[in-house]
Amino acid sequence: MKKQITIAFAAAAMAFAAGPATYTGIITDNMCDNGDHKDMKMGNDAKCVVECVKGMNGKYVLYDAKAKKAYVLSDQKTPEKFAAKKVTITGTLDDAGKNLKVDKIEAAK
Repeated sequence: MKKQITIAFAAAAMAFAAGPATYTGIITDNMCDNGDHKDMKMGNDAKCVVECVKGMNGKYVLYDAKAKKAYVLSDQKTPEKFAAKKVTITGTLDDAGKNLKVDKIEAAK
C-alpha cells in the first residue's frame, strides 16, 4: 500500500512539474542588470551590453521590468544579436529562480 501511495505522489509531482514557459524583457548584462546603461558612458545600450559581456566577463541576462528581476541566460551566444532589445524567451527557470535555461529567443511582438 505504501508503495502505491508513493508511486501516486511521484506521478502527481511529475504531472505538475514546471516545464518551459515564456518570459519577456530586455536583453542586458549582469553588470547593468536593470537595463540602465547611462552611467557607463559607452555609447548606445547595445554597445554597452556587448562590451560588458565580451570585455568584462559579464553574462547576458533577461531583465523583466514588471517583476524587477534579471535572469542569467544559459545561452551566452544568441543574445548578442538581441542586445538591449525587447525579446520573448521560451525556457525553464532553475529552482532558485535566477537562471533561465533558454530553448528559444525571438524579438518581442
